[in-house]
Amino acid sequence: MTQPPLTTPFRIGDVEVANRVLLAPLAGIGNWFVRLQARRHGAGLAVSEMVSSFGLHHRNERTIRELLRIHPAEHPVSIQLFGHDPGVMRSAAAVAANAGADLIDINMGCPVRKVRAAGAGAALLQRPELALRLARAAGQGSGRPVTVKLRSGLVPGDRSGFDLAVRLVEEAGAAGIAMHPRSAALQHKGRPDYALVRELVGRLAEASVPVIVSGGLDTAEAARRAYQESGAEAVMIARGALGNPWIFEQLTGRRTGPKAGRPTRAEVVDELLWTMARAEEHLGPRRAARYARKFYPWYLERLGIRGRDAAAFQRTESLDEARELLASFGKPLAIAA
Repeated sequence: MTQPPLTTPFRIGDVEVANRVLLAPLAGIGNWFVRLQARRHGAGLAVSEMVSSFGLHHRNERTIRELLRIHPAEHPVSIQLFGHDPGVMRSAAAVAANAGADLIDINMGCPVRKVRAAGAGAALLQRPELALRLARAAGQGSGRPVTVKLRSGLVPGDRSGFDLAVRLVEEAGAAGIAMHPRSAALQHKGRPDYALVRELVGRLAEASVPVIVSGGLDTAEAARRAYQESGAEAVMIARGALGNPWIFEQLTGRRTGPKAGRPTRAEVVDELLWTMARAEEHLGPRRAARYARKFYPWYLERLGIRGRDAAAFQRTESLDEARELLASFGKPLAIAA
């Protein structure tokens, strides 16, 4: 069966997504303005960084203020939750829905030891009954479609993620599955098994539930290849979007002709300035100056600013200092609107 173009819409439950190119949840990064950036450049849907279900359940003020902030131009938007307690997950999903989430995603694939040690993330692959209860609870609490992002298994050759994905759809009513077809043990190493995703697509065909492929999509070409090899309904871009929102333009046909290649120097500088301005809006000038340091390397590499010159940005104490330093490399700075 011929796959539809990535530019065509599809549905997750009752939510229509404008195209089949999504921003994946990026731990510690995927706040509202990173998601908004992806949407500005053409992503059909962006998923938040993972948010603690316990933080929302206990109404932690900073968690709600910073991680549940949703920009009006983001919709539809998905909020990803993690945790191990169904009652807490039900409560947290209700808080996320009240904040404006159109979809709830549950993280069942994070390989980070700290998350797994708490019984969340990829640890849930070993506790399928609990995983099913969490998915049901999220739907009950939110009244929103629930999706799950998970790994293929815990170690190479393990298919527990595949088996759990099927049960999540058939027994817990999951409205969508995002599969990263590498084991948790491999993290981001090795070639993803896109054939396993294709098998999952076939297994869930009668349920009409979209399967979204993730993992190894560092370039537009790699994403197109994964889409074809996996037979998935959509692609989910993670690290390939870091400092590179233009990947969404490339995949959705907005970046064609003379602009089809790499972004110009002026485009990169303008995007970095926009990101810095939004960070200041989000966190205030002092915290934003520190927070922005994680973004600088992605953009500076594209500008050919390396070594000691790039390191100088990590020593800046304010965003204005970073702006002045950026200006010294050749482009007059405009106010980022």
